[in-house]
Amino acid sequence: MNYKLDGKISEKSEIPADAKLPLKDGEFRIRVFHEENTGFDHVALTLGDMGGPDPTLVRIHSECLTGDAFGSLRCDCGPQLESALSTIKSNGWGCLLYLRQEGRGIGLHSKIQAYNLQDKGLDTLEANLKLGLPGDARDYELAAKMLIAIGVEKVCLLTNNPEKVKQLKKYNIDVVERMPLVVGVGKHNRKYLETKVEKMGHEIDKDDLNE
Repeated sequence: MNYKLDGKISEKSEIPADAKLPLKDGEFRIRVFHEENTGFDHVALTLGDMGGPDPTLVRIHSECLTGDAFGSLRCDCGPQLESALSTIKSNGWGCLLYLRQEGRGIGLHSKIQAYNLQDKGLDTLEANLKLGLPGDARDYELAAKMLIAIGVEKVCLLTNNPEKVKQLKKYNIDVVERMPLVVGVGKHNRKYLETKVEKMGHEIDKDDLNE
């Protein structure tokens, strides 16, 4: 089958974008969802059966080229991605949604412009606002649609961001539990994480920022 978002899909081929994806953390399945109105392709990585009676462990991960691919220490994205997949493996089943929402939804170009302003002393939120952009432009309706499409009904959400929980519930996903994900803390991203806690409502124990 082809997977669609927003009721629209590009029929590129009769062959579904759905395949096995062996990773170091297990034999995952990859499914690609095409978002017609943006042209972006989003990914669902799943391990095991999504239709069980217990809540499915879910991580919603927004694309971060600098952290995920290049190992940047300015953020915790790369370590969060690795830890989430490892946690899903340890759990025995689960799902990671990889959403093309670079830079909290502002895009790579604007994200690097924000980095430039951060180099001059602004925090992450101040930099976005200085550019005339939202502090966080992401919307999780498409994540809810992806979860429904793959058969996930109850969720244990792996996140520090209560906004993800709030939005999924708004889009009729039953989030029954939230599991924190605090990894990769260091001198280069401590201020970034403190801003998340102090200005953006993320739930991170301050003791965890002293690692």
